[in-house]
Amino acid sequence: MNERRLGRTGLNVSEIGYGAWGIGGSMWLGAEDQESLRALRRAIDLGVNFIDTAAVYGNGHSERLVGEVVRERDERIVVASKIPPKNFEWPARTSDPDEAFPASHIRKSTERTLSNLGMDVLDIQQFHVWNDEWVGRGSWHDAIQALRDEGKIRFFGVSINDLQPANAIRLIETGQVDTVQVVYNIFEQAPEDELLAACERNDVGVIARVPLDEGSLTGQLTPESTFPEGDFRNDYFSGERSLDTVDQRVRAILEDLAIEREDLAAVALRYVLSHPAVSTVIPGMRSVRNVERNAALGDGEGLPEEQVRALKGHRWDLA
Repeated sequence: MNERRLGRTGLNVSEIGYGAWGIGGSMWLGAEDQESLRALRRAIDLGVNFIDTAAVYGNGHSERLVGEVVRERDERIVVASKIPPKNFEWPARTSDPDEAFPASHIRKSTERTLSNLGMDVLDIQQFHVWNDEWVGRGSWHDAIQALRDEGKIRFFGVSINDLQPANAIRLIETGQVDTVQVVYNIFEQAPEDELLAACERNDVGVIARVPLDEGSLTGQLTPESTFPEGDFRNDYFSGERSLDTVDQRVRAILEDLAIEREDLAAVALRYVLSHPAVSTVIPGMRSVRNVERNAALGDGEGLPEEQVRALKGHRWDLA
């Protein structure tokens, strides 16, 4: 497994990280704990040393599964989690940071996460949403610094609102953030406009999430695909992002690159890893099969330049 430097943290993390939303069992339905545990263990066996979870993934269930596996291993595993906004606004809309991340909420959530993980210190604590209007305002910065001073967290990051990659540029330029997590894939290329360059200039680690666009870039979805009742993908693949439209766009990629459907997921992950600003990419992996398929791509090779250039034409800007 090839490793990359996670910005100014100095941590070396695996190119392929483990996105632990799906194993929480809240909005992604169908996860089974024993298979999730096997998948986590197999990922570490294959060199994955970065796991991203969050307090809201199954109301702490994902954190508890991650902690169970990390505590039993001798390997150094970098664990990142996230604090939900107290006002539960997704995406962040309020102009008052203390409505979303007051100091007391930051501390309480961090202590709960540490309890769920069964750990004394968290490598990276992130805000699960961000609004650049919060720079220089509110109690959040002092609260984060206090947790760092106490040794409860090592580094601080933010998970940028979906489809708003420029909504963290001001924060990055202040030097107050160590990592950013952003939606980045073949369809969602907007991070390339400003964000990734800003992260390179300021030595901020980039955690690329949703590299497979919640499944559309696996090549496995068709217009006839269905999801269990209550699964968030029923809403995700609607409107402008209907399965019919997704299928048309996927077919265009396959034709342009002269590849088969079974090759699409590998191409999609390698596209993200082809950008030098990216530290790690965190596909969701709920099964050993997914782990083995994805981990094999963490070889440092990326994509040939001609394929990267061709994929630039498949950018899909959604409002």
